Amino acid sequence: KGEKYPVLYLLHGYSGNYSSWTKTKPELGELAGVYGMIIVCPDGQNSWYWDSPVDPSMRFETFVSKELVQFMDQKYKTIPSPAGRAVTGLSMGGHGGLWLGIRHQDVFGACGSMSGGVDIRPFPDNWDMKKRLGLYAEQPENWEKYTVINQLHRIQPGKLQMLIDVGTGDFFYGVNKALHEKLLYLNIPHDYTERPGVHNGAYWKNAIDYQLLYFSKFFKQ
Repeated sequence: KGEKYPVLYLLHGYSGNYSSWTKTKPELGELAGVYGMIIVCPDGQNSWYWDSPVDPSMRFETFVSKELVQFMDQKYKTIPSPAGRAVTGLSMGGHGGLWLGIRHQDVFGACGSMSGGVDIRPFPDNWDMKKRLGLYAEQPENWEKYTVINQLHRIQPGKLQMLIDVGTGDFFYGVNKALHEKLLYLNIPHDYTERPGVHNGAYWKNAIDYQLLYFSKFFKQ
């Protein structure tokens, strides 16, 4: 009863929902016990975890980083500080993990991405993004502002630990490698892993093991 637990917010990808991660990794609950952490899998619909500038009903940045965190801290024995919170996810959720982590360093002390859509601009017609940001051709400023790779100036030295993971056969491989190289250029510490794999459940089922280990080490610091 006296124990408090760190929380990992684990985000699903496009066309997924709150149950996607437990289907991809059925032993997720056991791993939460092994690592002594609470794992929260919210439903992000197809929001890309933004507060959409064109659709006022899609405010999933506020939902995850504020409302859900406050709910968890009120209802459960959490460690209510950035030292006890991390956020990560796959694909759209990988974008979300880095987007929320970078923009809310007062909430999350660590963030991650698996096969993340970390630069949306090469994909103007995909995955409902134009419904959230407007057409790229008509509202290019939204696409510039709402992509992870253009948020790196916000990272404060020593405030955020970051893990980026992608398969070399993934259609997001190029944008992840570019993000890694930009982080190196800006001298921003991060962990970056690439290994054989594509954009599928088998890759994420394996990748989450490394992510859980990384965040467990962060929580124990």
